[in-house]
Amino acid sequence: MRRIGILTSGGDAPGMNACIRAAVRTALAHDLAIVGIRRGYTGLIGADTIPLDRAAIRNTIHLGGTILETSRNPDFYTRDGRLRAAAAIERMGLDGLVLIGGEGTFHGASLLAADADTAALVGVPGSIDNDVYGTDYCIGFDTAANCAVEAIDRIRDTARSHERLFFIEVMGRTTGFLALESGIAGGAEELAIPEEQVSVARMSERIREGFSIGKKSAIVVVAEGKTPGISFHLAREVKKHLDFDSRVVVLGHLQRGGPPTLRDRVLGSLLGVAAVEALLEGRSGCMVGEVGGELAYTPLEETWQKKKPLNEDLRRIFTILSD
Repeated sequence: MRRIGILTSGGDAPGMNACIRAAVRTALAHDLAIVGIRRGYTGLIGADTIPLDRAAIRNTIHLGGTILETSRNPDFYTRDGRLRAAAAIERMGLDGLVLIGGEGTFHGASLLAADADTAALVGVPGSIDNDVYGTDYCIGFDTAANCAVEAIDRIRDTARSHERLFFIEVMGRTTGFLALESGIAGGAEELAIPEEQVSVARMSERIREGFSIGKKSAIVVVAEGKTPGISFHLAREVKKHLDFDSRVVVLGHLQRGGPPTLRDRVLGSLLGVAAVEALLEGRSGCMVGEVGGELAYTPLEETWQKKKPLNEDLRRIFTILSD
């Protein structure tokens, strides 16, 4: 192992820069040359690299987004695109590659490994959705969840002042991790997540009961699911059962940006070091994550083939605490 590359792919997540920084410093500490690949798989196919040294990653740990930039490249989901990427890896002289991203990133990496005998591949989970199997938390989730909680706190002030019902939509794609944890932390009255069937009638009745015992406002946290903006539909359906004035707030990409929290900086640093050390140990075709406070290595295929379950204890306590 003499020369490695690092890229970020898919959606950006706060803490990615902390991971890049840690990987670069670890590589240099072991006398490895390391290059950054710009714009994810787009840059990999085009061999678009930038040199990475201590100067390049100085004063980046606090920055959101990714200094390497990112993209989603449909060409990489074709065999021709992956073979072009494999050829580019050979031209760049890379012995190993650190891939920071989510399910789509690791799916692509699995296909690349199946199509070509190329550099060793080690993944690092970076996704605000926190939906990657093989790690308790992904880089970026904590920052996004804290952003959602701050929004809930702010909206609750105006909801209480106007005695109003609010629907707050958070990201999460097809999973409810963001909605569940921000809903608990924000004291939400109701939750709508993809993992549970939403009964508008039952939700409306619980909201009605809350107002009948003296509540002056209510917050419903909604996971965007496959259809961003679903909160507007849900609000219209609830309106058919309740004659309450309601408002919808869609947080959207606001949750992606901003400085990473302490947790995401530490997690990014931990996994960045672990990824490079995994390459040095001869590992390949795996993702390094954190499970139960310990490093865990999961085959890349499992990270996107297996569905990561919600924490059942958190689902249970939300029901108790939201009464």
